[in-house]
Amino acid sequence: MAERYSSFAPGGTAWLLQRITAAFLVVVLAFHFFLLHFVNHAAEIEFAGTQARMENVGYFLTMVLFLIAGTFHGVNGVYNALINQGLDGTQKKVVLAVLVIASLALIAQGTYVATTMAGWT
Repeated sequence: MAERYSSFAPGGTAWLLQRITAAFLVVVLAFHFFLLHFVNHAAEIEFAGTQARMENVGYFLTMVLFLIAGTFHGVNGVYNALINQGLDGTQKKVVLAVLVIASLALIAQGTYVATTMAGWT
């Protein structure tokens, strides 16, 4: 039987954060789906309504945390998949740097859009 290798060390910080963000994403995605498909039907969604929802501090924080959790979960998963495929040495450091910079840029841009939509800029 082939040995199974994973860069996620059980009990490690990356392993724990991957699971926490996964659980958070499932809950927030269910909330998002319920709100935007049962409370407000898709045909009724307009920019003004989205702007109004973003003005609610709880909704705003939920969406920003959703952005951060989704970014971390996705990028951490991709990074560890690349490590599992044999990425190491200088390539590993370069890929990590690029992914961290891209993640921070995505979070900064998403937070800027959220604060602008909420009217807080």
